[in-house]
Amino acid sequence: MASEFMAAIMQIAEEKGISREAVLETVEAALAAAYRKDFGQKEQLVVAQMDPKSEKARLFVVHKIVEEVEDPVKEISLKDAKKMDKKAEVGGEIREEVFPPAEYGRVAAQTAKQVILQRLREAERTMIFQEYKEKEGQLINGTIQRVEGNVVMVDIGKSTGILFPSEQSRTDHYYSGQRMKFYIVKVDDSAKEPQVLLSRSHPQMIARLFEMEVPEIAGGTVEIKGVAREAGVRSKVAVHSLQEAVDPVGSLVGRRGVRVQAVMAEIGEEKIDIVLWGEDPKQYIINALSPAKIKEVVLDEENHSALIKVEEDQLSLAIGKAGQNVRLASKLTGWQIEVEKGSHALGHSEDETEETEEVLSTEEEKPSEEPTGEEPEV
Repeated sequence: MASEFMAAIMQIAEEKGISREAVLETVEAALAAAYRKDFGQKEQLVVAQMDPKSEKARLFVVHKIVEEVEDPVKEISLKDAKKMDKKAEVGGEIREEVFPPAEYGRVAAQTAKQVILQRLREAERTMIFQEYKEKEGQLINGTIQRVEGNVVMVDIGKSTGILFPSEQSRTDHYYSGQRMKFYIVKVDDSAKEPQVLLSRSHPQMIARLFEMEVPEIAGGTVEIKGVAREAGVRSKVAVHSLQEAVDPVGSLVGRRGVRVQAVMAEIGEEKIDIVLWGEDPKQYIINALSPAKIKEVVLDEENHSALIKVEEDQLSLAIGKAGQNVRLASKLTGWQIEVEKGSHALGHSEDETEETEEVLSTEEEKPSEEPTGEEPEV
C-alpha cells in the first residue's frame, strides 16, 4: 500500500499531468536548495536522494576531485578523496553525506514548498510545450473561451490557444462555448507561458480535414499535392492517385458529395474545387482553371509565367469573380497566370483587379456562383 508521501506524489503527478519521477526529482531539488540556502554555502553543489519507501532523504555535498585544490567549496584533493573512496580519480566526483541540524525540517519545509511550486510550474510548462509542439501542423478540437477584441481565446485542453485576426476565416462567427476544429500553426516558447497559435484560414487545414474524411488518403492511394485558399470564400485542391484504378477526385468528393460536404460544413460552407494534379505544367494549369475551357497555354519558363488563351464566352469564367479563379489557380500551380482574349491579357495580380471587374461587367453572360465543368467542384 502506498505511503502517504507517495500518495501525495501520485496526486500531484495526476493533477499536473507530470510523471511521478519528475515530481520526485522536484522534491529532491527543493530539499537540496533548502539545505544550501540556510545551512550550506551558496556555491556548494548539494544533491538530495529521497527513499520513497522510508520517506527519508539523504543529503550530499558534491566535490570535484583535483590534484591541487583552488576552491575548497567545490573541490577536494585526490588524497582526501582516496580516504573516502579508494577508487577515486582526478576529474571524478566525490559525494560527502551531510547531516543537517534538527531545525532543518522546519526551515526546509517553507523553502522546499516555494521551490517545489516553482519547479512544478516549470515542469508543467515544459510538458505543455512538448505536447503541443508535436502537434504542429495538425488539427485540434477546441472550445471558445472568450473573445478579446478581435482575438479569440480557445480552450484546447491543457492550454489556451490563440486565434489572431489574421488567422480567422471571414465567414466564422465566434462566441463563448462554441466548439470548432483548429489548425495548430506554431507553438511559441518565448513568452511566460507556451503560446499555441491557431488558425481557421490556413490552406493546410483543408488538407487535414480531407485526411479525416477520405480513407484513400490514409491508405496512401490518394495524396493531396497542393491547396490554394481564400478562407471563407473558395479553395482549390489538387489531388493525385498512386493507383490507376482509383479516381482521386471522386475519392475526395465521395458518393453524392458526402465527403466534400462534411469538409465544407466544418469551414462554413466555403466552396471547394477539386482538380487533378499533373506533372505536365500545361495540363496542370488547365485543370486548375477548371471549370473554364482553355484553348491554349503558352509557357514562359524563364519567368515562370503562363499565358492562357480562351474563347470570348470563357473569359469571365476563367478569370472568376474579381479575378478569384485565376488567382487561386496561380497559387495552386505556382505559375504566374495571365488570361488572354484577343489582344487583351488579364492576370491574377492585385493591380489588375479593377481591369478584371471591368471585363466582367461588360460580359453579356456572367458566370454563376456555382461554375460547371469537367472537374467536380462544390
